[in-house]
Amino acid sequence: MRNQDPRSPTRERGFSFAERKSRVERVYSNDDARPEVLKGSRIAVIGYGSQGRAHARNLRDSGFDVVVGARAGGGASQRATADGFRVVSPSDAAREAQLVCLLTPDMSHREVYARDIEPNLSPGDTLLVAHGFSVLYGEVKPRADLDVVLVAPKGPGDLVRREFEIGRGVPSLFAVYQDATGSARDKALAYTWGNGGTRAGAIETTFKEETETDLFGEQAVLCGGATELVASGFKTLVDAGYKPEVAYFECLHELKLIVDLMYEGGFQKMLHFVSETAKYGDFVSGPRVINDETRERMKEVLSDIQDGSFARQWIAENQAGKPEYQRMWDEDLAQPIEQVGAELRKKMAWLRGEKEADPQPAPQAQPQAA
Repeated sequence: MRNQDPRSPTRERGFSFAERKSRVERVYSNDDARPEVLKGSRIAVIGYGSQGRAHARNLRDSGFDVVVGARAGGGASQRATADGFRVVSPSDAAREAQLVCLLTPDMSHREVYARDIEPNLSPGDTLLVAHGFSVLYGEVKPRADLDVVLVAPKGPGDLVRREFEIGRGVPSLFAVYQDATGSARDKALAYTWGNGGTRAGAIETTFKEETETDLFGEQAVLCGGATELVASGFKTLVDAGYKPEVAYFECLHELKLIVDLMYEGGFQKMLHFVSETAKYGDFVSGPRVINDETRERMKEVLSDIQDGSFARQWIAENQAGKPEYQRMWDEDLAQPIEQVGAELRKKMAWLRGEKEADPQPAPQAQPQAA
């Protein structure tokens, strides 16, 4: 099919913002939060990984009473103790607290909630999650007498903590799933404030919207889409006879430059910094690669998320011990681009100070409450 003229008004690259301007959500700031609704309450953080550790430290520094729930003798318990927290068992933490943050991996939520949290919650207590998957898809079924909320920083835990420490924050989403007390929304905003989210701006959403958009972004763009695009570009060049090392630089290595520019200033900043040739190639060739057929596949991915098919498949895969997950993990890391990249990165002195994890086998055991 012939390329569309890049100047053509029929060229689709998104939606008309003007048509949807009225739907822009309010962005909540520190002035909108009422931290006092959580003052005097104890917050239990169960799951002391990247997000859990950042949340716990930020909340404590914001003046909240925080206890960490972790298995005695485990790595999470040791880290939390070293960070100065009082650490008790997850069940004791839930019993003591009025707000419980369930921040263990999604697939552990059913067990952790049923075993450690629900039996120890009192009417009017609050359950908080950072991703709506387990609640939306029924892995966690909260009692009707509980407030259930979501606070999701839009960044990794390390960034959430770093930004908080320098007086800034990471934008966050917040939502209410269940409001038993009439104060669930105030609690979610207060927690967001304590974690630094309202410093950067918080947007109200729903469990359904947060979960479905998060899953779609991961699958179609950020993880699945990006890695497949990179791997396909690499293979196309190598199959055409170009050196694998050169193909690696063009299809993977330089991607960081483009993503960083878009992260900092959107398409506008990226287009400002790339060459005129790159701009023109973007305009005429981008729609040949990501086209109507691609968007139809994206709609299929979204449909699988919306109707619960993906969730059911992923839950069943976990229950079966993740054999297909392990196979795909191994297959992904065995690609030639991974082997070429590993050798080239050894020559990149600027990476030596970064913590670059070596490829590891996928975990076999079900994650426990950290």
